[in-house]
Amino acid sequence: MKKTSVSIGLINPKSPHNVSSIMRTAGNFSVDSVFYTGKRYPRALMRNPDLPDMHRKVGKSISLKEVPEILDCVSQDMKVVCVEFVENATALPQFQHPDNVLYVFGPEDGSMTQDIIDRADAVVYIPTIKSMNLAASVNVVLYDRAAKAFCDMNDNKFIRENRDINNSLKN
Repeated sequence: MKKTSVSIGLINPKSPHNVSSIMRTAGNFSVDSVFYTGKRYPRALMRNPDLPDMHRKVGKSISLKEVPEILDCVSQDMKVVCVEFVENATALPQFQHPDNVLYVFGPEDGSMTQDIIDRADAVVYIPTIKSMNLAASVNVVLYDRAAKAFCDMNDNKFIRENRDINNSLKN
């Protein structure tokens, strides 16, 4: 099996709930690291230190790192894929995911800059009516990647190893 590297880049996220949910999703879909820019997320964490931890155990091992510029974390062999409503973008159902990738998502209440779009190897959009929540968008993109990947997840062993400990249902 080919070695892949998947990272998530968040441009100036503001909601700790969204970031926490993204960390859980990152754990669920074997993301290597999550990067973010901006000061809104750390400021929101300081103002709300008692927020519930939504990323649970699965997201605890994923690296979450602040970077000055989102493109600073792109390695030489990594493709940059922006997820944004942009004219001439590729609809996610038609997109072929690269092996080594940084998926870049804009802020919850805005768009990423044109220079990031210009640097991207691909720009995709999720065909929805209006825009989606940031964490939901990350979920959809990572699920699409997993659904299109060649892997044998269609067996009971996989289900038993990965379902919640309180679930023992059978069909």
